[in-house]
Amino acid sequence: MILKRHILFLFVFNISLATVSNSQEIVDQVMGVVGSKIILKSDIEKQYIQFMAQAGGEAEESKCVIFDQIILQKLLLNQAEIDSVTVSDAQIESELDRRMRFYIQQIGSEKKLEEYFHTTIRELKDEFRDVIKDQLVVQTMQSKITKDITASPSDVRAYFESIPPDSVPYMDAELEIAQIVRKPAVSNEEKQAVRQQLEEYRRKIESNEADFAVYAALYSEDPVSAKKGGDLGFFSRGTMVPEFESAAFSLKPGQLSPIVETKFGFHLLQLIERRGEQINVRHILLQTKTDEAGIMKCYYFLDSLEKQINSGSISFDDAAAKFSDDEETKNNGGLMINPETNTTKLSPDKIDRVLFFQVDTMALNRTSAPLMMMTPEGKSAYRIVKVKTRTQPHKANLKDDYQKIQEVAQMEKQNKTLSDWVKKKQQLTYISINQEYADCEILKHWSKNN
Repeated sequence: MILKRHILFLFVFNISLATVSNSQEIVDQVMGVVGSKIILKSDIEKQYIQFMAQAGGEAEESKCVIFDQIILQKLLLNQAEIDSVTVSDAQIESELDRRMRFYIQQIGSEKKLEEYFHTTIRELKDEFRDVIKDQLVVQTMQSKITKDITASPSDVRAYFESIPPDSVPYMDAELEIAQIVRKPAVSNEEKQAVRQQLEEYRRKIESNEADFAVYAALYSEDPVSAKKGGDLGFFSRGTMVPEFESAAFSLKPGQLSPIVETKFGFHLLQLIERRGEQINVRHILLQTKTDEAGIMKCYYFLDSLEKQINSGSISFDDAAAKFSDDEETKNNGGLMINPETNTTKLSPDKIDRVLFFQVDTMALNRTSAPLMMMTPEGKSAYRIVKVKTRTQPHKANLKDDYQKIQEVAQMEKQNKTLSDWVKKKQQLTYISINQEYADCEILKHWSKNN
């Protein structure tokens, strides 16, 4: 298990399928006022409906907890307005698109999502836009308050020593795995053949002999967007690989791009719509193929390299920097990164299942024979790996788990800073709570000295 994280005052509202689908008409009235912000009965009831859907039952006192968190949100929003803390339209649209993609993935397709809510994706986004904006402003305001708060080594030690001995948590097993990847080269002839195929598609689409969406559905090797006629949906800069973005953002609506080469293959793009700092494009992706001889060349290269590393003629770190084709790990001694923690420590459930069984019984710092793998682009390649460190499940301690303990100590310190900020601001901000909630014990701290 991981360290328990008690995070105070970091509540942000989530929009879920349950919330929207179960919403009902509520006769509104003002339940509270925080500075220039009002809290409506519907604000509380909608969150309560979501709670019931997720918790599977009713608990009237939970409305008091929800109200308490809404007051906090309004206090942050009110101060953000005073301090001129804002978020850009591009940030809001990007988050809206991310939420929509998540809901579509949950329910199966855009069409099913629209049928479920009896409305269009565009209307759903319009309905959520203000809520998303408030969430982002709250997060930005919280970050502003706690941005300079860090946990020093003495803070970490003090936090860890404050945990009762019988409450110190157990930590999962973790591994650090390094790799050197070799991807088979693609011949110039193969690249030229793929490029010419896309040029032919481009010619036919441009002369109206063919329809872009139809060709994308028939021929694109991007399985997700092909089902939607190549449509990728709206995205902002920084979302796609640089070569793709450079071509996409230079297009005018309806215009076709030149053929674009990225690490995924070759693309033909068409701009559908531009909306502020976001664009919607469709594309056709064709990938180059590698032959068996190219794949086996990678195997023999790594087989020789493995023997050199294990004999000590070259270090694994130097070999990774010099020979690995994996840009994400080659300059890091080949160490894989855990995307959730941005560290090199990987728990077994975060390691590809096949790779885990390959390394589970490997001796530490011994380089493996070449292992076949699939790259993120879906192509065959080979790699050699080594296990740099391996920890067994154990009770947390400062020597082995310092980074995790530091993260929790820093959160605790940030929570304390935010709590102190709230106490200070509530003395300077008008806060009023409807008598309907006068019996809520949790809300009484908002009335003290106010």
